[in-house]
Amino acid sequence: MMRDVNETFREVIQAIFPLTLAVVLLLLVFVGIGLDDLISFLMATVLTVIGMTFFLTGVKMSMLPIGEAIGADLPKHNSLAFIAVVAFLLSFFVAIAEPNVNVLINMIDSALQGSINNNLLIISIAFGVGLLMAISILRIVFGTPIKYLFAASYSIILLLSFFVPTDYLAIAFDSGSVTTGAMIVPVIMGLGVGMASVLQDRSELDGFGLIGLASIGPILSLMLLGVLSS
Repeated sequence: MMRDVNETFREVIQAIFPLTLAVVLLLLVFVGIGLDDLISFLMATVLTVIGMTFFLTGVKMSMLPIGEAIGADLPKHNSLAFIAVVAFLLSFFVAIAEPNVNVLINMIDSALQGSINNNLLIISIAFGVGLLMAISILRIVFGTPIKYLFAASYSIILLLSFFVPTDYLAIAFDSGSVTTGAMIVPVIMGLGVGMASVLQDRSELDGFGLIGLASIGPILSLMLLGVLSS
């Protein structure tokens, strides 16, 4: 475990140190921040590093293995419906638990002053992730080239963009980015790679691309929500 913590700590430092250095230089050169505020910022940065280290270590040790284990077990049930339902439910609830989703919802609520129901937005985002993940997992089973799914999905997005209200259109595209969060990525990648690894005539590379497909789900679901509510 300590090895995982140390490895994750180095990764977090490599990610945060350049950003922290840039912010400190900007604050000192252009903003003229006081010493007390600078110390508070540095202390908050240290807490961020510690928190992210333990959070990401936990994700690596729990969510990724769970995703791989479930993905490897699904084909053994010989039921496409069962595979699709499990993939949908797992992705749906992981999306709800994703911290990035909550950040986005809070920003939307602040900008639109509660004009869009927060729970409806969360469910729509999670539903989109779950639906596209179920389709993506079935794609692995049938061996369908991923380019066809991308082409069809973005064609639908392009068509819907002409009918979606402006507020929903902007929110929809931003919602796609939340599927690259620390909770969703390990589960989705683990699920796809785990499933592809146990299927005959499939390479583990067939389990990749699911993050890109999952990011389409919230875009489509919020676009449809916008069309229906207009």
